Amino acid sequence: MKDLLISILETIDEGIHAVDQRGITIYYNSKAALLDGLHPQDVIGKHILDVFPSLDRTSSTLLKVLKSRKPIYNQQQKYTNFKGKEVVTVNTTLPIFGQKGFLGAVEISKDITQVKQLSDKIHFLQQTLYRNSGKGENDKYKLYQFGDIIGNSNKILELIRKAQRISQSNSTVLVYGETGVGKELLVQAIHSSSHRQNGPFIAQNCGALPESLLESILFGTVKGSFTGAENKPGLFELAAGGTLFLDEINSLPLSLQGKILRVIEEKKIRRIGDTKEIFLDVRIMAAMNTDPLEEVEKGLLRKDLYYRLNVVTLYIPPLRDRIEDIEPLVLHFIDKFNKEFNNKITGVTREVLKVLQNYSWPGNVRELGNVIEAIFNFKDSGKIDIEDLPGHIVQQGNGDRNLSLREKLFQYEKELIIGAYLGNDKNITKTAEYLGIPRQTLQYKLKQFKLK
Repeated sequence: MKDLLISILETIDEGIHAVDQRGITIYYNSKAALLDGLHPQDVIGKHILDVFPSLDRTSSTLLKVLKSRKPIYNQQQKYTNFKGKEVVTVNTTLPIFGQKGFLGAVEISKDITQVKQLSDKIHFLQQTLYRNSGKGENDKYKLYQFGDIIGNSNKILELIRKAQRISQSNSTVLVYGETGVGKELLVQAIHSSSHRQNGPFIAQNCGALPESLLESILFGTVKGSFTGAENKPGLFELAAGGTLFLDEINSLPLSLQGKILRVIEEKKIRRIGDTKEIFLDVRIMAAMNTDPLEEVEKGLLRKDLYYRLNVVTLYIPPLRDRIEDIEPLVLHFIDKFNKEFNNKITGVTREVLKVLQNYSWPGNVRELGNVIEAIFNFKDSGKIDIEDLPGHIVQQGNGDRNLSLREKLFQYEKELIIGAYLGNDKNITKTAEYLGIPRQTLQYKLKQFKLK
């Protein structure tokens, strides 16, 4: 049993470092050794401070837990390992208790170096692009305007009318709708039409990064707040005088949702590790792809945060509920891709338009754009005809009249999965989460549909 447990600990992707009550290492797996640039035999049987001379009893989380016998969760750490490589980890350190009482402590370290590097690049780009927005320096990075929202339906025209009206206020805005309907497009248009249009517009997908990293990105850090921390403003500060857009806000842990609630209510923040408060002039807009009340009922969205965000709520209906918008959207995408591909496609046949209007578009406008773009890769000119369309769209768009129940169920599953896949920009992880199925199941289905 012991050998099995050790084998399991050696295969997982987290570093495991366990010490006894004296601080002597009793277990140190291969991943931990890889992170630190050491070999397990260099560490096992030795005191932490003998192996890691840069640490002391106040900076070592393992020694802190040995002293307090209380856990430390999600502590971010940045350090240079013994091979000179810069490493960023998120550590959870726990006391170990057994039948004989307190036995020692164990630290679990998750390597987020690549994620941190990517987030730093995003942070830098946001700071570079938006610090001077409105000053004529970033014209090629122009944000969307209300004129960029395509559609003639009463639903979309009423949505634009409401959005234009609330663009003149500072109220928080909550936008929701299925994936691919254009939530960020609408939020950018509101910002571009507001008195904040010359201030920065900063967007952050809350589901894209781990909690500990996202907190430092949002709130900023001061030097010494954790090992390797630097003085760096967060996105709340970078968005000063403008708009901060928090997408997928319901994916945040409830504890971090509470901190964002306080920022909205008090209009001030503290960087991580700082005691000084910074007052903010930022408009907060948020979005999610599910009904916010359902998220509240599921316990995924704090009720108090929902009520604070729900000053203005805008719902973007799915494309299947506004089929009169399909034709202008198709013409828009044809014009767009003619310019990008240097093609000469003139439109679609009536039969194609009817099929497109009968299809359910689970990936919404994004899926429609992806379908049109795919056609441009194989067609140079003329009108888009029925044979140019993907088979699953033609089948469903024609009503599937002659299919058996099993065939219809298979076709519906295929259409739903492919639509979600295209609507999530062919991202396996996001599509699997959206559909609520394992990644392996999605990959099998895509292979079955000859998309992978």
